[in-house]
Amino acid sequence: MVVAMEPGATEDQVAAVIARLQELKFDVHRSTGATRTVIGAIGDTSAIETEMFEVMPGVAEVVRISVPYKLASRMFKQEDTVVRVGDVAIGGTQLVIMAGPCAVESLDQTRTIAERVAKAGAKVLRGGAFKPRTSPYSFAGLGEQGLEILRSVADEFGLKVVTEAMDRTHIELVEQYGHILQVGARNMQNFSFLRELGKCRMPILLKRGMSATYEEWLMAAEYVISGGNDNVILCERGIRTFETYTRNTMDIAAIPVVKKLSHLPIIADPSQGTGRREKVAPMARAAVAAGADGLIIEVHHDPDRALSDGAQSIWPDQFEVLMAQLRQIVPVLGRTI
Repeated sequence: MVVAMEPGATEDQVAAVIARLQELKFDVHRSTGATRTVIGAIGDTSAIETEMFEVMPGVAEVVRISVPYKLASRMFKQEDTVVRVGDVAIGGTQLVIMAGPCAVESLDQTRTIAERVAKAGAKVLRGGAFKPRTSPYSFAGLGEQGLEILRSVADEFGLKVVTEAMDRTHIELVEQYGHILQVGARNMQNFSFLRELGKCRMPILLKRGMSATYEEWLMAAEYVISGGNDNVILCERGIRTFETYTRNTMDIAAIPVVKKLSHLPIIADPSQGTGRREKVAPMARAAVAAGADGLIIEVHHDPDRALSDGAQSIWPDQFEVLMAQLRQIVPVLGRTI
């Protein structure tokens, strides 16, 4: 249930509504937008008469939310959420580009790539220090050493850091070195992990599970938001279908659909979404045209020798061409890079 306050509602009137909901044993979440405050009541509200709140001073309307993802719903918050990481705003008018290697392999490798992507216009350096791999014999990352490399290089070139934590034991390390914590597709429904991330104070980049519906994806976001962390960024990274030509099937439709269902920002990962280097740029352009708030792209200066996902990593020269193309597309959409 959502209680929408009138634009001129006072803090005392808002506090009175919150106090009444808490008396009724509901979890309460407040969202204060540019024009009005919305109060969400989480729990079974079926036995509650909405009239008891509709008559309270300062209340504009009371609406029951039918979808299971209450706090992630557009009904709870009509304004787009903007996740801010320093001077980087994800979900606003700026198209935010995250780029870098799939895995941090060495200082020289990471620095070489970071210098190129920063010069081309990326704002966030991506790179894996902990790598979930299908085979236990594949390179699984450098761990804390990789995080140290990632952060030192990012600082050198004025970039923010996004990197993956695979379980709760990694959270503290990622908080120490990173700016955005990535939840991989395999962990999208690791609910105990998501609950821990609700206590985390850094933004969460939540990748869509390989076979997840939109509702399941938004319910995963709900776990994080209901725990107290509303800085969630969704990431469409392709889903598993019967088609085998590409690594995954990039679901471009997810972008406008999520924009309708939720207020959360959404970015796209055309590298994971296709698994093929030559398909990254066209799918990146399509995602931006569809309304994505950003892109996360794998870039490697020597992809044929990359220790992880070289086949879907584009060359720095290709990344520069893509950035030039995006600069022609975004003004039409009223955005900047």
